[in-house]
Amino acid sequence: PPGMWTDWARDDFIKALDANMLTPIALIQAVVPGMMERGWGRVVNITSQSVKAPLAVLGLSNSARAGLTGFVAGTSRQIAGKGVIMNNLLPGSHATDRIASLDHRVSQQQGISEAEARAARQAANPTGRDGTAAEFGAMCAFLCSVHVGYMVGQNVLLDGGGVNATM
Repeated sequence: PPGMWTDWARDDFIKALDANMLTPIALIQAVVPGMMERGWGRVVNITSQSVKAPLAVLGLSNSARAGLTGFVAGTSRQIAGKGVIMNNLLPGSHATDRIASLDHRVSQQQGISEAEARAARQAANPTGRDGTAAEFGAMCAFLCSVHVGYMVGQNVLLDGGGVNATM
């Protein structure tokens, strides 16, 4: 849950680890052996730009996602020689229901409209907008293609330059 880490219960940590790290690892364990047998495969873990620029109110998911990227960094090197390439995609704000709910929460906290909250969030990005589903899909397709055979264990930002703008 969003908020201060001092307010989180142990179960909150376990849920965040399960959703953002343990479940993706279980999926990797389920599919990668077959890919290795066939000598080819691609795994793309969808994490978040918060791995590179953690959000103060999302400490649980920040830390769990960072754990997944560490797992991928090491594991990808073990399987690359068997033709299986694994990378992480770190999207920033894209036009999704989750981002809309974030805008709603910010509007409630700051006493502004959702449109104003969205405009302020988008203005902080060098592109001045959210990413599109087409852009997200195209990057996923690329990361699953034959063209990434030499790209192993990478964290690929798809955020309109948002992380670099904050650093």
